[in-house]
Amino acid sequence: VVGGLLSTYDLSGDNIFLEKARDIADRLLPAWDTPSGIPYNIIDLARGNAHNPGWTGGDSILADSGTEQLEFIALSQRTGDPKYQEKVEKAIVALNKTFPADGLVPIYVNPNDGTAYGTITFGAMGDRDMWETSMKGLVSLIRRSSPSSFAYICEKTRETLTDKMDELACFAPGMLALGSSGYGKVEAKKILSLAEELAWTCYNFYQSTQTKLAGENYLFNPGRDYTHVLMSGYASDIDFMHKYFKKCKELKQHRIVKLYDDNLKRNLLQDMSVGTTWNILRPETVESLFYLWRLTGNVTYQEWGWNIFQAFEKNCRIESGYVGLT
Repeated sequence: VVGGLLSTYDLSGDNIFLEKARDIADRLLPAWDTPSGIPYNIIDLARGNAHNPGWTGGDSILADSGTEQLEFIALSQRTGDPKYQEKVEKAIVALNKTFPADGLVPIYVNPNDGTAYGTITFGAMGDRDMWETSMKGLVSLIRRSSPSSFAYICEKTRETLTDKMDELACFAPGMLALGSSGYGKVEAKKILSLAEELAWTCYNFYQSTQTKLAGENYLFNPGRDYTHVLMSGYASDIDFMHKYFKKCKELKQHRIVKLYDDNLKRNLLQDMSVGTTWNILRPETVESLFYLWRLTGNVTYQEWGWNIFQAFEKNCRIESGYVGLT
């Protein structure tokens, strides 16, 4: 909400949106009054009473604790009041104290001492030294499916990897594409290649269903480790990905296009299957495609985003807005 109000303020210049953002942020600030600086995830905006949900065992969720920085730092920048930035940066300081060697922080964080435990995921509830360390950790979670070698991000519980990836984790291609700009030419190319491969996987989450809308998560038929591919700087499926799209554009006869698509879909069904079948209008894949289009200039990503948008229009649009699918 704070971020939305600030975005509206930036676009309109109307101070009412900045005032409302500040009002809500002031009501949220008591959530950070914990021994560690890790915020509670629930707060009564009228009374300022903060706590965590019972189903987490009283612990905070990493995705909540590690994502408010963007909005609150932006609020400090626009108001000139440093208190918002100071509050939210305490959470990063706390996480850094117990930051693991592999850069992968589990999803539950104790607000008293900042220790974390549980599953490691780039999907729901998960989120330069810290970045580079986490990048190495991310690579350790990447595997390829069989038979088509789709790159995907595993989930990790202790030392066990699960061949499952949430659609929500499809923010990662955009994150990697943006992050690649901070590296030298060779390393940046490797990271961007990984971003493109993951985007291809995410796009096919959508293409693998009758509605052309993705499920909540996908289970994979595991193939080989991805690490040696990334370290060599060679992403084998990038050329195929672009050639496939170009071929579809070139083929004029609908029957041939359908045969081409059906062949890909048969492979998809061997590589991945929908785990949780609902679609709740998640935007992550389209966001990543937008960043990749802007950063590479490749209109393929623009076309993919448009295809997904059309599927939402066809299947989810109602008179009063949009609804999810179950």
